[in-house]
Amino acid sequence: MESIVHWFAANMPSFLSPEVAVFLVSMVPILELRGGLLLATLLKIPMTQAIVICIIGNLIPIPFILLFIKQIFKWLKKTKLFCPLIEKLERRKSDQIKRYEFWGLVLFVGIPLPGTGAWTGSLVASLLEVDLKKSVPAILLGLCMATVIMCIVGYGALGSILS
Repeated sequence: MESIVHWFAANMPSFLSPEVAVFLVSMVPILELRGGLLLATLLKIPMTQAIVICIIGNLIPIPFILLFIKQIFKWLKKTKLFCPLIEKLERRKSDQIKRYEFWGLVLFVGIPLPGTGAWTGSLVASLLEVDLKKSVPAILLGLCMATVIMCIVGYGALGSILS
């Protein structure tokens, strides 16, 4: 992930402002808020401004995933290319998240590891049919947790190295 963020920082199109670049990176699966905050650190965007930009960017796709992913999967299962992948995703339901629903989802979204985040958390919540009244607050709380962790890393430890 870091190499992608560094590449994006080095090759950022001249027509994009740093803030727009951070916003767009925050919307991209896998990079999400973590990548956006790292990019904001590299582009020297103040932390409070970066937090707002990244959270908004990361939240925009979440309602669409929670509300429409099952219909999208149903449509994709009709294709030869995606059918095996979708069936594998549907079979591979996380027992830990299902057992602890709210707190499992909070930790899954909040701990910034590869393959976790709001996108994946929303996908898992939808596949496990976690109620929206539980999944939305859990994803938001996890996003806040990830923001704090990434701000400590990006603006604390990494920020002092880059300065």
